[in-house]
Amino acid sequence: MFRIKLLILLLINLFILSCTNDSKLKHYYQYKLSYIGGEYDGLILSELLNANLRSFDLYNQNSNLEIKANIKHNFNLYITNIDNTSDREKITTYLDIEIFNNTKNCKVFDYKSNVSQFYIFASSEKFISNKKATEEIRFHNTEILVQNFIDELIYEKIECRNAT
Repeated sequence: MFRIKLLILLLINLFILSCTNDSKLKHYYQYKLSYIGGEYDGLILSELLNANLRSFDLYNQNSNLEIKANIKHNFNLYITNIDNTSDREKITTYLDIEIFNNTKNCKVFDYKSNVSQFYIFASSEKFISNKKATEEIRFHNTEILVQNFIDELIYEKIECRNAT
């Protein structure tokens, strides 16, 4: 009886394993990064893009597909109650990325997205926590947008959309 149960479990496992497929993505395209301006924010974006592209084996400095990116942060102050004791600052990060094929002279991919977060704003500008929260949120927003871009890029069909 024990052997029959064991054989049944073995057959079930073999059936389940045969239904799975190789989840490795095969990339036919590799990209290079163009210069990204924007001082510190551009540097962070460049490093995150570079790291994510390399981790998915999508980076090649000699590629004819060039990534051009732009990042921008907006700050808005919100007063959330009548007593003015719970001010919040909303940081919205906008990311625009274009992939340009240099040999065919055309744009092959366009990505625009934004993400925002709030934090409770301390009443004095002397608090270091306001600066630290702003820096962390800007980095985290950039990181989220880059990960979303890579997730979309992996499955995108790369072909010319408009000739210039």
